[in-house]
Amino acid sequence: MKPPKHFSHLLLKAGFYLILMIIFIYLLFPFYWAINSSLKSEAQLQMAPATLVPRDPSTGDFAPTLRNYRVIFENQQFVRGLINSSIVATSTTLLALVAGSFAAFALGKLRFRGKKPTLYMILAMTMFPQVTVLAGLYAVITTLKLPTITSMILSYMIFTLPFTTWVLTAFFKGLPLALLESAQVDGATPFQTFYKIMLPLTAPALVTTGLLAFIAAWNEYLFALTFTSINPGARTVPVAIAYFTGAVARQEPFGEIMAAAVVVTVPIVVLVLIFQKRIVAGLTAGAVKG
Repeated sequence: MKPPKHFSHLLLKAGFYLILMIIFIYLLFPFYWAINSSLKSEAQLQMAPATLVPRDPSTGDFAPTLRNYRVIFENQQFVRGLINSSIVATSTTLLALVAGSFAAFALGKLRFRGKKPTLYMILAMTMFPQVTVLAGLYAVITTLKLPTITSMILSYMIFTLPFTTWVLTAFFKGLPLALLESAQVDGATPFQTFYKIMLPLTAPALVTTGLLAFIAAWNEYLFALTFTSINPGARTVPVAIAYFTGAVARQEPFGEIMAAAVVVTVPIVVLVLIFQKRIVAGLTAGAVKG
């Protein structure tokens, strides 16, 4: 006997939510475990089996501690890494948005020979792994004797600028051509049309691409590890965490590393939650119109 249609619908819906819940737990459990571990003392971390919440080894009572967070903020290397990451990520994002918006306006609205090959060449730049350009890039920067912070900012443009240009081009293409034609009739130059008319209309796209570029620069590790090898004072926070030694000698500071990871991750999570609708809208528009 064939089951009723509404029963099949409910079964499919239940299966969908079950799969969604499994994916949700799978994605969030590592972050939860980092928070859980960051709230444990050394003795609690050594408990077997591991507990899902911080518990006193003797009584089993719920007993979280903020010691690990206090220790990492007393670590000057970690604090300096936060400052360096903020400088590098913010500067990279601003430069990528400025240069990317100019390029996107030209590729999206202006007519010139070789526009389409140029656009695909920009996209192709994102296909190369970072390690393939690392050695040559490091040799160039060493020859030019650029400051470490400056070299990281310029290096991060390799992967933030192509993405920014590609996404913003899709938004500029979506703007009505009549706006450009009306500005030309009124005597506006292409630059005036860009920053007085077109650019304000792409503000949501600028927020989307800027946030994603910031996240990419904030989390970057390979270039930062290489360029700061001879200048530890310029280490960004991912590299600072990798070199983290904790407060006690000859100790694997697992709890402190987890606390540092939580501190670094929380601002990104908050920003993504705030701008998640704009991120999805930006990626969708780029996929449909690009």
